[in-house]
Amino acid sequence: MLNSVKDDAKSRMQKTFENLEANFAKIRTGRAHPSILDSVMVDYYGNEVPISQVANINVEDARTLLVQPWEQPMVAKVEKAIMMSNLGINPVTIGSVMRIPMPVLTEERRKDFTKVARNEAEAARVAARNIRRDANGDIKNLLKDKAITEDEARQVEDQIQKITDEAIKRIDALLHEKEATLMEI
Repeated sequence: MLNSVKDDAKSRMQKTFENLEANFAKIRTGRAHPSILDSVMVDYYGNEVPISQVANINVEDARTLLVQPWEQPMVAKVEKAIMMSNLGINPVTIGSVMRIPMPVLTEERRKDFTKVARNEAEAARVAARNIRRDANGDIKNLLKDKAITEDEARQVEDQIQKITDEAIKRIDALLHEKEATLMEI
């Protein structure tokens, strides 16, 4: 029982970390990366689908993405979806190929992105602490039902605290790395 509580807390904290990584990937750094377009949805014959399902997305150079829709009629729809995505990028279409230059970020914009990254990291830390609280509550319930001893409960609570501390260290390290990436010119 105690191992399942501990394993559940560990897996939930791993999911929190993965979610933070995904959220950080959405914060652009001025460098071209295909994940920037992950949130763009394209109308594909009446259905909204991710852009990656209707086009190839490649990095041409450090500041340019290359988008190639698989079907000629989709070029205009993909271009419109990118412009309407509120990402602050505008594709340049030449035939059936779109080049998307990444605008250079200003110092002020970089600081804004850093604040967003800090908020995302804080939300992840709060989620990790909530997971710890839930696990400790499960342990207290097991203790109340006399399914475990007080020594076992204290031992597992200490282990869960160590898991939480490690998760928060990983979150802080990822935040530090993202801030450094955002602030480099």
